[in-house]
Amino acid sequence: MQVNWRQIHAARNSYAALRAACESSGFSLCLVENPETDVTCYSLNSLNELFFREEIAGADCITIVGGPHATACPGKVAAYADYVIVGEGEFTLPRLLEEIERGDTGIIPGVATRDHYPPIKSCVRLDAYPAFSDKKGFVEISRGCPFSCGYCQTPQIFGHCMRHRSIDTIAEFSNRYKHARFVSPNAFAYGSDGIHPRWEKIEGLFKKLENQIFFGTFPSEVRPEFVCKESLDLVNRYCTNTKLHFGAQSGSDAVLKRLQRGHTVDDVIQAVELCTESGITPVVDFIVGFPFESDEEQLSTVKLIRQVARSGKVHVHRFIPLPGTPLAGTTARPLLKETEKACGKLALAGKITGSWSEPAVRFFSTRRML
Repeated sequence: MQVNWRQIHAARNSYAALRAACESSGFSLCLVENPETDVTCYSLNSLNELFFREEIAGADCITIVGGPHATACPGKVAAYADYVIVGEGEFTLPRLLEEIERGDTGIIPGVATRDHYPPIKSCVRLDAYPAFSDKKGFVEISRGCPFSCGYCQTPQIFGHCMRHRSIDTIAEFSNRYKHARFVSPNAFAYGSDGIHPRWEKIEGLFKKLENQIFFGTFPSEVRPEFVCKESLDLVNRYCTNTKLHFGAQSGSDAVLKRLQRGHTVDDVIQAVELCTESGITPVVDFIVGFPFESDEEQLSTVKLIRQVARSGKVHVHRFIPLPGTPLAGTTARPLLKETEKACGKLALAGKITGSWSEPAVRFFSTRRML
């Protein structure tokens, strides 16, 4: 049985991880640019899903769809796909492929169809699966997040309890290449419960790595309250990156509280100052246009954006109500003229990047998806 993987730019790391998991069960995932016989797999987010919906519905093969959107809306995706993987795929996808190859129904835990969905009652142990095989990917060191940010799908997909790959396993895969880059909802939470950092665990990991380490930067980030003298000292002593990426999201404490972010504006300001003092450039994310955001609160965010831009870099994005999140079904509020003017001016000066006017630009692009 031929098993194909639809090539989509945003899902390239998922492909690396699931290709390795499927190979362990005897299935090879072949990259394709169109659905092909016998089975074609897709991993979709909630913005590029619309682009592929018609293709999947009309495919002349068995279709399997997973990813953040499938997990958030399994019933809607099952209306046009044969099988929908809800949640993590390392265990479920190979098991489903075995079912299909045997000619069975495919009604197994974690897989939704038009008529059935038996939920899975366990989660993936990261060390049980290789990070990647011959197709290189970033090493995922942690999953799950104890926070409940109103706009974020991560805890809805992976749960609120953090799980970590072991130091030896991370080193085994990372040391195969010149650069070590990682995937984690909060790199500085490695080895911890996600709330109380364990710097000795991170240092233990760094000591096992033999290559150039990039930590707390793309494709991962950290939280502002985890930026402190201990964490910055570790980055300066062991890592190659001279930038640190973290999310502020708003310049209003009231908005942060309503989002359940778990940090304050002062935490963001302190993180920026500590980075600057340590010779590290802060790269800070902001979201504008929350549905409940007042004019004053939006202007507070603009004020903080300007402050951060004096010594660091800023990414600004328009709020997107992702399905499966507490803010699903809401609508982004309009941006003030002052906000658009400030962002435009800073962008021309090379201080900020992002998509505050067209929120889907960074996801919904044919060029990036193929």
